[in-house]
Amino acid sequence: MQDMYPTRHAAEPEFLPRLDPVAYNAWAPGAPLSSEQTARFERDGFLVVEDLFDAAELEALQAELGRLLADPAALQPETVITEPGDEREIRSIFAVHEQSRLIARLAADERLAGMAAYLLDDDVYIHQSRLNYKPGFKGKEFYWHSDFETWHAEDGMPRMRAVSMSILLAENTANNGPLMLIPGSHRSFLSCVGETPEDHYRQSLKKQEYGVPDDLSLAELAYKNGIVSPTGKPGTVVLFDCNTMHGSNGNITPFPRANAFLVYNAVCNRPLAPYAARELRPAFVGARDVIPLRRVAGSLAGENA
Repeated sequence: MQDMYPTRHAAEPEFLPRLDPVAYNAWAPGAPLSSEQTARFERDGFLVVEDLFDAAELEALQAELGRLLADPAALQPETVITEPGDEREIRSIFAVHEQSRLIARLAADERLAGMAAYLLDDDVYIHQSRLNYKPGFKGKEFYWHSDFETWHAEDGMPRMRAVSMSILLAENTANNGPLMLIPGSHRSFLSCVGETPEDHYRQSLKKQEYGVPDDLSLAELAYKNGIVSPTGKPGTVVLFDCNTMHGSNGNITPFPRANAFLVYNAVCNRPLAPYAARELRPAFVGARDVIPLRRVAGSLAGENA
Protein backbone atom coordinates (compact mmCIF):
# COMPACT_ATOMS: atom_id res chain seq x y z
CA MET A 1 0.00 0.00 0.00
CA GLN A 2 1.22 3.51 -0.80
CA ASP A 3 2.63 5.38 2.18
CA MET A 4 0.27 8.32 2.61
CA TYR A 5 2.19 9.73 5.58
CA PRO A 6 5.96 9.31 5.06
CA THR A 7 8.08 9.98 8.14
CA ARG A 8 11.62 9.33 9.42
CA HIS A 9 12.97 9.26 5.86
CA ALA A 10 13.77 12.88 4.96
CA ALA A 11 16.46 15.12 6.42
CA GLU A 12 13.95 17.84 7.36
CA PRO A 13 10.50 17.68 9.01
CA GLU A 14 7.47 18.60 6.96
CA PHE A 15 3.79 19.36 7.54
CA LEU A 16 1.75 17.12 5.24
CA PRO A 17 -1.99 17.42 4.59
CA ARG A 18 -4.29 15.08 6.45
CA LEU A 19 -5.91 12.80 3.88
CA ASP A 20 -8.41 11.11 6.21
CA PRO A 21 -11.60 12.24 7.95
CA VAL A 22 -11.63 12.95 11.68
CA ALA A 23 -15.16 11.80 12.48
CA TYR A 24 -16.01 9.15 9.89
CA ASN A 25 -19.71 9.04 10.70
CA ALA A 26 -22.26 11.73 9.91
CA TRP A 27 -24.16 12.62 13.06
CA ALA A 28 -27.72 11.34 13.41
CA PRO A 29 -30.20 11.18 16.32
CA GLY A 30 -29.36 8.32 18.64
CA ALA A 31 -25.59 8.64 18.20
CA PRO A 32 -23.57 8.20 21.40
CA LEU A 33 -22.28 11.77 21.06
CA SER A 34 -24.32 14.88 20.41
CA SER A 35 -23.94 16.84 17.20
CA GLU A 36 -22.13 19.55 19.19
CA GLN A 37 -19.72 17.03 20.72
CA THR A 38 -19.02 15.48 17.34
CA ALA A 39 -18.34 18.88 15.80
CA ARG A 40 -16.05 19.80 18.70
CA PHE A 41 -14.07 16.57 18.28
CA GLU A 42 -13.68 17.26 14.55
CA ARG A 43 -12.61 20.86 15.19
CA ASP A 44 -10.25 20.40 18.15
CA GLY A 45 -9.10 16.80 17.79
CA PHE A 46 -10.20 15.94 21.32
CA LEU A 47 -13.26 15.88 23.55
CA VAL A 48 -13.80 15.71 27.32
CA VAL A 49 -16.74 13.60 28.55
CA GLU A 50 -17.75 13.55 32.20
CA ASP A 51 -19.94 11.43 34.47
CA LEU A 52 -19.94 8.22 32.43
CA PHE A 53 -19.26 6.07 35.49
CA ASP A 54 -20.96 5.93 38.88
CA ALA A 55 -19.23 5.92 42.27
CA ALA A 56 -19.26 2.12 42.64
CA GLU A 57 -17.68 1.65 39.20
CA LEU A 58 -14.95 4.17 39.95
CA GLU A 59 -14.23 2.51 43.29
CA ALA A 60 -13.84 -0.86 41.50
CA LEU A 61 -11.51 0.64 38.86
CA GLN A 62 -9.37 2.42 41.46
CA ALA A 63 -9.12 -0.76 43.54
CA GLU A 64 -7.99 -2.66 40.44
CA LEU A 65 -5.37 0.00 39.74
CA GLY A 66 -4.05 -0.45 43.28
CA ARG A 67 -4.04 -4.24 42.97
CA LEU A 68 -2.05 -4.21 39.74
CA LEU A 69 0.50 -1.71 41.05
CA ALA A 70 0.93 -3.63 44.30
CA ASP A 71 1.94 -6.89 42.66
CA PRO A 72 3.84 -6.25 39.42
CA ALA A 73 5.53 -9.65 39.73
CA ALA A 74 2.19 -11.25 38.88
CA LEU A 75 2.12 -9.46 35.51
CA GLN A 76 3.89 -10.27 32.26
CA PRO A 77 7.37 -8.84 32.98
CA GLU A 78 7.88 -7.06 29.65
CA THR A 79 4.60 -5.16 30.03
CA VAL A 80 5.72 -3.40 33.24
CA ILE A 81 7.61 -0.20 32.39
CA THR A 82 9.43 1.67 35.14
CA GLU A 83 10.37 5.33 35.33
CA PRO A 84 13.63 6.30 33.61
CA GLY A 85 16.38 6.22 36.23
CA ASP A 86 14.19 4.58 38.89
CA GLU A 87 13.46 0.89 38.53
CA ARG A 88 11.21 0.89 41.61
CA GLU A 89 8.59 3.33 40.31
CA ILE A 90 6.10 2.00 37.76
CA ARG A 91 5.45 4.31 34.81
CA SER A 92 3.09 2.15 32.74
CA ILE A 93 1.58 -1.32 32.56
CA PHE A 94 0.88 -2.36 28.96
CA ALA A 95 -1.58 -4.94 27.61
CA VAL A 96 -3.52 -4.37 30.79
CA HIS A 97 -6.84 -5.45 29.27
CA GLU A 98 -5.25 -8.87 28.70
CA GLN A 99 -4.17 -9.13 32.35
CA SER A 100 -7.27 -7.84 34.12
CA ARG A 101 -10.83 -8.95 33.56
CA LEU A 102 -12.08 -5.63 34.85
CA ILE A 103 -10.00 -3.59 32.41
CA ALA A 104 -11.05 -5.96 29.61
CA ARG A 105 -14.64 -5.22 30.57
CA LEU A 106 -13.86 -1.49 30.63
CA ALA A 107 -12.35 -1.65 27.13
CA ALA A 108 -15.44 -3.41 25.78
CA ASP A 109 -17.90 -1.21 27.67
CA GLU A 110 -20.50 0.18 25.28
CA ARG A 111 -20.08 3.66 26.75
CA LEU A 112 -16.48 3.78 25.48
CA ALA A 113 -16.28 1.30 22.61
CA GLY A 114 -19.59 2.62 21.28
CA MET A 115 -18.20 6.14 21.00
CA ALA A 116 -15.11 4.83 19.22
CA ALA A 117 -17.12 2.71 16.77
CA TYR A 118 -19.35 5.71 16.04
CA LEU A 119 -16.46 8.11 15.38
CA LEU A 120 -14.59 5.57 13.25
CA ASP A 121 -17.69 4.14 11.52
CA ASP A 122 -16.49 0.56 11.87
CA ASP A 123 -16.11 -2.27 14.33
CA VAL A 124 -13.17 -1.60 16.63
CA TYR A 125 -10.50 -3.55 18.45
CA ILE A 126 -7.88 -2.62 21.04
CA HIS A 127 -4.61 -1.70 19.36
CA GLN A 128 -2.97 -0.83 22.68
CA SER A 129 -3.97 -0.61 26.33
CA ARG A 130 -2.07 0.51 29.37
CA LEU A 131 -2.29 2.01 32.82
CA ASN A 132 -0.26 5.20 33.12
CA TYR A 133 0.77 5.99 36.65
CA LYS A 134 2.60 9.24 37.37
CA PRO A 135 3.62 8.96 41.04
CA GLY A 136 3.91 11.97 43.28
CA PHE A 137 7.33 13.68 43.34
CA LYS A 138 8.87 11.16 40.91
CA GLY A 139 6.60 10.92 37.85
CA LYS A 140 8.49 11.93 34.72
CA GLU A 141 7.15 13.72 31.67
CA PHE A 142 5.79 12.23 28.45
CA TYR A 143 7.27 14.33 25.66
CA TRP A 144 5.21 15.84 22.83
CA HIS A 145 4.22 13.40 20.10
CA SER A 146 1.51 12.28 17.70
CA ASP A 147 0.62 8.68 18.49
CA PHE A 148 -0.20 8.03 14.84
CA GLU A 149 3.33 8.91 13.77
CA THR A 150 4.66 6.08 15.93
CA TRP A 151 1.88 3.62 15.13
CA HIS A 152 2.34 4.32 11.42
CA ALA A 153 6.15 4.19 11.44
CA GLU A 154 6.66 1.26 13.82
CA ASP A 155 3.37 -0.70 13.86
CA GLY A 156 2.31 -0.25 10.24
CA MET A 157 -1.04 1.44 10.96
CA PRO A 158 -1.90 2.71 7.45
CA ARG A 159 -4.46 5.50 8.00
CA MET A 160 -5.70 7.91 10.65
CA ARG A 161 -8.68 5.84 11.75
CA ALA A 162 -8.01 5.31 15.45
CA VAL A 163 -9.03 7.13 18.62
CA SER A 164 -7.49 7.14 22.08
CA MET A 165 -9.34 7.40 25.37
CA SER A 166 -7.76 8.40 28.67
CA ILE A 167 -9.96 7.46 31.64
CA LEU A 168 -8.90 9.44 34.69
CA LEU A 169 -8.55 7.23 37.78
CA ALA A 170 -7.17 9.95 40.04
CA GLU A 171 -7.90 13.65 40.03
CA ASN A 172 -5.96 15.44 37.34
CA THR A 173 -5.14 18.98 38.38
CA ALA A 174 -3.20 21.76 36.70
CA ASN A 175 -0.23 20.84 38.91
CA ASN A 176 0.27 17.07 38.82
CA GLY A 177 1.22 16.60 35.18
CA PRO A 178 -2.11 16.39 33.34
CA LEU A 179 -2.43 15.56 29.68
CA MET A 180 -1.65 18.53 27.42
CA LEU A 181 -3.03 18.76 23.88
CA ILE A 182 -2.63 21.20 21.01
CA PRO A 183 -6.11 21.86 19.54
CA GLY A 184 -6.25 21.58 15.78
CA SER A 185 -2.88 19.86 15.50
CA HIS A 186 -4.63 16.77 14.12
CA ARG A 187 -5.43 18.54 10.85
CA SER A 188 -1.95 18.01 9.40
CA PHE A 189 0.69 15.32 9.74
CA LEU A 190 4.09 16.39 11.01
CA SER A 191 6.82 14.07 9.74
CA CYS A 192 9.79 13.40 11.99
CA VAL A 193 13.49 12.96 11.27
CA GLY A 194 15.91 10.27 12.36
CA GLU A 195 16.02 6.60 11.43
CA THR A 196 14.23 4.30 13.87
CA PRO A 197 16.82 2.42 15.99
CA GLU A 198 16.62 -1.33 16.46
CA ASP A 199 14.33 -2.35 19.34
CA HIS A 200 13.40 1.30 19.71
CA TYR A 201 10.36 0.44 21.84
CA ARG A 202 12.56 -0.64 24.77
CA GLN A 203 13.85 2.89 25.22
CA SER A 204 10.88 4.85 23.90
CA LEU A 205 8.43 3.46 26.47
CA LYS A 206 10.53 5.10 29.14
CA LYS A 207 11.58 8.21 27.23
CA GLN A 208 10.86 8.77 23.55
CA GLU A 209 13.58 10.45 21.50
CA TYR A 210 12.68 9.34 17.95
CA GLY A 211 9.31 10.06 16.43
CA VAL A 212 9.02 13.32 18.33
CA PRO A 213 8.41 16.71 16.70
CA ASP A 214 11.20 19.19 16.13
CA ASP A 215 11.19 22.31 18.27
CA LEU A 216 10.46 24.77 15.47
CA SER A 217 7.43 22.87 14.14
CA LEU A 218 6.12 22.27 17.65
CA ALA A 219 6.46 25.96 18.47
CA GLU A 220 4.57 26.83 15.27
CA LEU A 221 1.70 24.54 16.27
CA ALA A 222 1.59 25.84 19.83
CA TYR A 223 1.73 29.53 18.90
CA LYS A 224 -0.97 29.04 16.28
CA ASN A 225 -3.37 26.86 18.27
CA GLY A 226 -2.45 27.18 21.93
CA ILE A 227 -2.15 24.39 24.50
CA VAL A 228 -5.04 22.93 26.51
CA SER A 229 -4.75 20.81 29.67
CA PRO A 230 -8.04 19.05 30.46
CA THR A 231 -8.34 18.51 34.20
CA GLY A 232 -11.05 16.67 36.04
CA LYS A 233 -12.22 14.32 38.69
CA PRO A 234 -11.85 10.53 38.51
CA GLY A 235 -14.08 9.06 35.84
CA THR A 236 -13.56 11.89 33.37
CA VAL A 237 -12.79 10.58 29.87
CA VAL A 238 -10.59 12.44 27.39
CA LEU A 239 -11.05 11.24 23.80
CA PHE A 240 -8.47 12.36 21.27
CA ASP A 241 -7.73 11.71 17.63
CA CYS A 242 -4.74 9.50 16.88
CA ASN A 243 -2.90 12.42 15.26
CA THR A 244 -3.46 15.06 17.96
CA MET A 245 -0.17 16.36 19.33
CA HIS A 246 -0.01 15.76 23.08
CA GLY A 247 2.31 15.24 26.04
CA SER A 248 2.49 15.91 29.78
CA ASN A 249 4.84 17.47 32.29
CA GLY A 250 6.49 15.68 35.20
CA ASN A 251 4.76 15.48 38.57
CA ILE A 252 6.64 17.14 41.44
CA THR A 253 3.53 17.40 43.64
CA PRO A 254 2.67 14.79 46.30
CA PHE A 255 -0.53 13.98 44.41
CA PRO A 256 -0.25 11.00 42.02
CA ARG A 257 -1.86 11.08 38.60
CA ALA A 258 -3.25 7.86 37.12
CA ASN A 259 -5.30 6.92 34.08
CA ALA A 260 -6.31 3.97 31.97
CA PHE A 261 -5.37 4.47 28.33
CA LEU A 262 -7.24 2.61 25.59
CA VAL A 263 -6.57 2.82 21.85
CA TYR A 264 -9.44 1.82 19.57
CA ASN A 265 -8.53 1.14 15.95
CA ALA A 266 -10.98 0.48 13.14
CA VAL A 267 -10.98 -3.14 12.01
CA CYS A 268 -10.55 -2.02 8.39
CA ASN A 269 -7.38 -0.14 9.43
CA ARG A 270 -5.47 -3.24 10.51
CA PRO A 271 -1.69 -2.78 10.70
CA LEU A 272 0.57 -3.76 7.83
CA ALA A 273 4.36 -3.88 7.73
CA PRO A 274 6.09 -0.96 9.51
CA TYR A 275 6.53 2.07 7.31
CA ALA A 276 9.74 3.32 8.96
CA ALA A 277 11.21 0.52 11.08
CA ARG A 278 13.02 -2.71 10.32
CA GLU A 279 11.03 -4.83 12.74
CA LEU A 280 7.56 -4.85 14.25
CA ARG A 281 7.13 -3.85 17.84
CA PRO A 282 5.89 -6.67 20.09
CA ALA A 283 2.17 -7.31 20.33
CA PHE A 284 1.86 -5.94 23.87
CA VAL A 285 2.69 -2.49 22.44
CA GLY A 286 0.84 -2.76 19.13
CA ALA A 287 -1.65 -5.60 18.66
CA ARG A 288 -1.47 -7.66 15.47
CA ASP A 289 -4.53 -9.83 16.09
CA VAL A 290 -7.50 -7.84 14.86
CA ILE A 291 -10.34 -9.20 16.97
CA PRO A 292 -13.45 -6.96 16.98
CA LEU A 293 -14.65 -6.15 20.47
CA ARG A 294 -17.86 -7.73 21.63
CA ARG A 295 -19.28 -4.58 23.16
CA VAL A 296 -20.96 -5.05 26.52
CA ALA A 297 -23.33 -2.94 28.55
CA GLY A 298 -23.89 -2.83 32.26
CA SER A 299 -22.09 -1.82 35.44
CA LEU A 300 -18.39 -2.42 36.02
CA ALA A 301 -18.95 -2.61 39.77
CA GLY A 302 -18.52 -6.08 41.21
CA GLU A 303 -16.67 -7.42 38.16
CA ASN A 304 -14.03 -9.89 39.30
CA ALA A 305 -10.47 -9.01 38.37
